[in-house]
Amino acid sequence: MAEEAKWYVVHTYSGYENNVKQNIEKVVKNRKLEDLICEVKIPMEIYTEEKDNKVVEAERKLFPSYVLVKMVVTNDSWYIVRNTRGVTGFVGPASKPVPLTEAEVKALGIESGETKTAQMKITVAVGDRVDVVSGMFEGYSGEVSAVDEENAQVEIIVSMLGRPTPVKIPASDVKAAE
Repeated sequence: MAEEAKWYVVHTYSGYENNVKQNIEKVVKNRKLEDLICEVKIPMEIYTEEKDNKVVEAERKLFPSYVLVKMVVTNDSWYIVRNTRGVTGFVGPASKPVPLTEAEVKALGIESGETKTAQMKITVAVGDRVDVVSGMFEGYSGEVSAVDEENAQVEIIVSMLGRPTPVKIPASDVKAAE
């Protein structure tokens, strides 16, 4: 029966994704329903951020408040998922489960179990004038002197104490000057 299983999207309360996943898996194991509910996943992505002047990789939910469930829809499986604490319903008209298409499953990479890597698109180039909109240098303006796409950082020349000073900051902290 597992060959009929399809991926469905379940909406949860914010922050309940992990609890919902664990609770569904526990009920499936206890009731021996592995043939109806095959898999439960929370799509994640890896992103880079700067913490304590170090660039670190971290993981975050790709779709907060959503959990993916590979299941065969029957009255039992629908009831178990729908009545799991933290679940608000299935994504679909009138909470009727609508399976993801093959293209959607492939685009999400959930069948292969891969984790998406967030690639931040840097929209400024060397020589551009930028304004720093957040972070430690918020309120400064400067000229981009280098772009580090791999670490999603830019180096800008700002005026500090009347001197041109290069500073490296996350690309998400700058926007093109208007």
